[in-house]
Amino acid sequence: MLLLVSDRVESERSRSWIQVIMEKASGTTHPGAKQLNLKKSFRQAVRSLLTAFPFEDFPKAFPSCTGAEQDRLYQLYIQVIASLHENMQDEFDSLCYETQVGTILDTVEHLVEQQSLDPLFSDKTNVGHLKHDLLAIKKNEIHLLESLLQKVEDQKHSTKAHIKLLKNKNDDTSGSAEAVQ
Repeated sequence: MLLLVSDRVESERSRSWIQVIMEKASGTTHPGAKQLNLKKSFRQAVRSLLTAFPFEDFPKAFPSCTGAEQDRLYQLYIQVIASLHENMQDEFDSLCYETQVGTILDTVEHLVEQQSLDPLFSDKTNVGHLKHDLLAIKKNEIHLLESLLQKVEDQKHSTKAHIKLLKNKNDDTSGSAEAVQ
């Protein structure tokens, strides 16, 4: 049990804290395609904005520095860029969490999927054709209900006739019983 807990803690440490919170809040561990595309696009945009300055061009930018100083400055530059990239990613994740972008994108994706399956939302749907089909269905339902009503009325008349026949028979037998007495 302790091993399982420590494994879970370790796996949660390997992910960013924002991912863990978002997964727990949304109840899902699988973000939708739109959410993944948004995060991927952001990472690509940040990566292209913060592309490392090539080491070969560094001496041109700092000609008054010695080779060792240029090396140290370049290492510092790389650390700053990496830190800036990480901070921007964390800030983006935090903003997405606060505004519930992931949940909203998943909802939009779900609605788009539902609408693509619904023939009423299809671009190819002809409203006149739908109207004709709906009228035909309703007419068929009316005919079915009319036939059921006719059957019930026929059964009602049959039952009344049967009751009348039984009453007449009962009256005849009671009249015969009185005559015998």
